[in-house]
Amino acid sequence: MENEVQTSKKKDFWGFPVTHFTYFFMWQIINGYLTLWMEQVGHLNGTTAGFVFSMMAFMSLVFQPIFGVISDKLVFKKNLLVTIAIAAILIGPYFQWLFLPLVHINGALVAIITGIFLSFVFNGGVSVVEQYVQRASLANGFEYAHSRMGGSLAGACASFLGGKLFLWSPNSIFWACTVMGAILTFTIVFSDKIHMENAAAAGDTTDSLDWGLIGKIFRIRNFWILSIFYIGTSALYDVFDQQFIIFFKTYFNSGAAGTTAYSYMTTAQIALEFLLMFPMPWLINKIGSRNGLIAYGVILAVRIIGSALSPSVGWVIFLRLLAGFEMPLVLTSIMKYIAGAFDIRVYATVYALASNFAKQISVFIFSTVAGNLYDSIGFQHTYFIIGAIVAVTTIFAALLLTKEDPVAAGEVDAPGSKK
Repeated sequence: MENEVQTSKKKDFWGFPVTHFTYFFMWQIINGYLTLWMEQVGHLNGTTAGFVFSMMAFMSLVFQPIFGVISDKLVFKKNLLVTIAIAAILIGPYFQWLFLPLVHINGALVAIITGIFLSFVFNGGVSVVEQYVQRASLANGFEYAHSRMGGSLAGACASFLGGKLFLWSPNSIFWACTVMGAILTFTIVFSDKIHMENAAAAGDTTDSLDWGLIGKIFRIRNFWILSIFYIGTSALYDVFDQQFIIFFKTYFNSGAAGTTAYSYMTTAQIALEFLLMFPMPWLINKIGSRNGLIAYGVILAVRIIGSALSPSVGWVIFLRLLAGFEMPLVLTSIMKYIAGAFDIRVYATVYALASNFAKQISVFIFSTVAGNLYDSIGFQHTYFIIGAIVAVTTIFAALLLTKEDPVAAGEVDAPGSKK
């Protein structure tokens, strides 16, 4: 009987890596090639492209807190998750038939519409996907990072195929997102199963969510420290990455050569990320999720400042590959840290507010600022400023961030428990 239960759990696990794969395939396509598409197809300059990303970040400030509270109320119900997946199917039609006509009418209008649409699917939707799978991992008894390997594999595939698709037909990258959105919808509806007998471990209760409990989050000192950490690290990583492909192409004699090299480099980086996802839970359980977050900040600061000082493309590629260490560190650490440092009943709300809402405030402010700096003082000087901010923020978090409860975080077994 016990073997049958274990077999059932193993079978029910595989839908979640597919969910991660399809969602983050789209994520990587948009984050990796949207800037290039806007430059070459949409003919937008750095400032205007930065404004599009700022609007995406601004709209996510609306979606993320709402999605966090809704997710904590829904817990394992899939209503919001399915809505986001269906919206993803519309990415191809939007960029094929609506974006360019809207740009010719009014650039600000297209920035607002694109911000609402992409923020709903990605900037706001990512916390819905991530917290759902994390809660599923608690109920079904698997490591979240092992499911997230599907997202890392998707990133590698999207980086490799995205460059080839873009060179073949720029709009095809968005139709690839539409295909993945359809597969994601099917997977969520028919494959992702939860072992409800263990649902209490993920914060599932018969009582409705206590709004007073949500209000108390804002009076917790550690919540604000975690938010500041994300504002000064993960958010600036996104700003750094938004137009990185433009910086990278300056090392090549032709745009096509730069785009091809970028796709290979990013594929290698995410392949490394994929490989490190498997042992990362073991490492974080050894060093603690708080220390994992600090290590992430240190590597990120080194990589950004190093890019500013890189004398050749070889150094840029080497530093870019360090991102393969960053993502497994931060993704595994934040999931365990929130579970170990906050009430599990408001897991999705804390994740949405501290890891995404606060982060997007910074992205909203700095995307346009960085776009202006890229145009005025160049990439190297801008990267040095961004890297310095990341370094200071990491030191701040190292001094003030509270240690998590290792049992609640899943880093160690509870006393008397059996593996």
